[in-house]
Amino acid sequence: MGRPTIADIARQAGVSKGAVSFALNGRPGVSEATRERILLVAEEMNWRPHSAARALGGARSGAVGLVIARPARTIGVEPFFAQLLSGLQAGLSARAVALQLLVVEDTAAEIEVYRRWASEHRVDGFIVVDLKVRDERVEVLERLGVPAVVLGGPGRHGTLPSVWADDREAMLSIVHYLAALGHRRIAHLAGLPSFRHTQRRIRALRDSARSLGLIEAVSVPTDFSDSEGAAATRRLLAQPQRPTAIVYDSDVMAVAGLGVATEMGVPVPGELSIVSFDDSVLARIVHPALTALSRDTFALGEQVARQLLTAIDAPGTVRDLQTPTPLLTVRESTGRPGEPGPSGPRRRSWQTT
Repeated sequence: MGRPTIADIARQAGVSKGAVSFALNGRPGVSEATRERILLVAEEMNWRPHSAARALGGARSGAVGLVIARPARTIGVEPFFAQLLSGLQAGLSARAVALQLLVVEDTAAEIEVYRRWASEHRVDGFIVVDLKVRDERVEVLERLGVPAVVLGGPGRHGTLPSVWADDREAMLSIVHYLAALGHRRIAHLAGLPSFRHTQRRIRALRDSARSLGLIEAVSVPTDFSDSEGAAATRRLLAQPQRPTAIVYDSDVMAVAGLGVATEMGVPVPGELSIVSFDDSVLARIVHPALTALSRDTFALGEQVARQLLTAIDAPGTVRDLQTPTPLLTVRESTGRPGEPGPSGPRRRSWQTT
């Protein structure tokens, strides 16, 4: 049997469709005995209101949408997204709101989902990730008029509120630390170049090169995958003048890079220092443990959820929220060029002033 309809309930209860509509919507027009009979039949048939019909009556869907235009394979292995999704769901569950997630191939498909879900009133709001340099999604969401919160910034997201951390300042903290150790050849295995946070990190490295006296400061775009991270690391380490430090935009790539260095006989941190832009259990369980930027990604997800719920409850009242800049946690994968690694574990924080 397909989804039960009002006509099915009317036939089973022996009443008109109008009477069913009155009873299900709590409107006058039927006796209490008839109302109770109709509601009992509806419960027995496991009837639920259609989302579009519910929306016509002004009711909410009880769900928010997250559409991600990235390869599903790379998302599946990234601890960052696992923690972010957990935090989002925790924040939403406190209000009994569901998270509707869909992974698509590109931005055009993502925009089509926004339009379809908005027209079907399937969600009450959207969470937007991976803000792009010239992001056409912003204008689309503004025209749709559905509440939305952007994870990323600052700026360049129209009237949509955002939750963001300073990627530039975070990258500068890494580069200043490596330069203080004596590194003058620094490579950056970046993410997708269309992402605004990727561009901010690339510019931060480039802009600091001269003031820090770097001989080489190069950024290499990737798709965040372990395979591209490994391949790019192999190319860098095969150069006659290879970098003495590599910064990776994800912990998955950093772990892959560490594996390549081991394979090629390049000691870490003796001849190569490795830093990850993300911190997770992956960065802590490998040997040597990875120096990484640390932040509470679960709490970040909760903050985004709270911002979106506020935007749904009171449209136009939510403003941009800057979260603390991730803090560099120093572990065994970084050291002075040419010095052997430490014999014991170390863990401290580094922050630029």
